[in-house]
Amino acid sequence: MLGRVNHVAIAVPDLASAAESYRATLGATVTSPQALPEHGVTVVFVTLPNTKVELLEPLGDQSPIAPFLAKNPDGGMHHICYEVEDILAARDRLRQAGARVLGDGNPKIGAHGKPVLFLHPKDFHGTLIELEEV
Repeated sequence: MLGRVNHVAIAVPDLASAAESYRATLGATVTSPQALPEHGVTVVFVTLPNTKVELLEPLGDQSPIAPFLAKNPDGGMHHICYEVEDILAARDRLRQAGARVLGDGNPKIGAHGKPVLFLHPKDFHGTLIELEEV
């Protein structure tokens, strides 16, 4: 069911500073910031030859990553995103296996303009999983 790793996401308290660290210190190519109000975050992507790293900061006090940063004020790994061919079939298969899909269970459009879902971290050994349809 799982395809490639699409990206690894790192929550950061200051997106501009984090992006500059990747750009200046590591020599990485970093995209422009993109606000995603429906997800409560602003993101940039660090482009790598084999995948991407997503840096994300809260977009407002009600952001779902605000509690994560409250516990981890310096930031840290937030989730890993895997590609799937059919997100609805993946969702249904995961639910049948007992996995919990976060939110209302319906895909939302993610940063790449494609449908995404998140899976409860307690079902995957403490790691928040994002699925993105490709």
